[in-house]
Amino acid sequence: MENPTGKIHSLIASNDGVRAVVDVDMSTACPRCASGRGCGAGLFAAGNRQSRVEAIVTGQIALEEGDSVEISLASQDLLKAALIVYGMPLFGALVVAGLAYLLQMGDSAAAVAAVIGMLGGLLYGRWHLSRNECFESFLPCVERRLHGPQSGS
Repeated sequence: MENPTGKIHSLIASNDGVRAVVDVDMSTACPRCASGRGCGAGLFAAGNRQSRVEAIVTGQIALEEGDSVEISLASQDLLKAALIVYGMPLFGALVVAGLAYLLQMGDSAAAVAAVIGMLGGLLYGRWHLSRNECFESFLPCVERRLHGPQSGS
């Protein structure tokens, strides 16, 4: 997958450096998603083709509002996020369904328990990702400046 590109909406100075607020066109961010064969994460965007992302500016990249930039998320961070988003519901479903099996509750009760466990894992993952320290660990970085602002826009 190619790194997504976007246009800098604004720059924010903070204690730990500069951050860029980048407008990313989601239809071009992932070719698989654009063709309808993605992982399903685009379903949560509810048809919103534009997404505003905060990204860390590293190194000595000189940026201005309106610059086009390439952003990326470290592969280990992408794996951690996928484990939280997909792994927690799966883990919840397996644990609760296994518990129902051990208690000999029957097949239909085990299926209901699996759905309840999946929803519990989904809620836990959502809560975990909404915590500020977790959110901060998954911020993308500005990789490079592609070109400056377009004149007349």
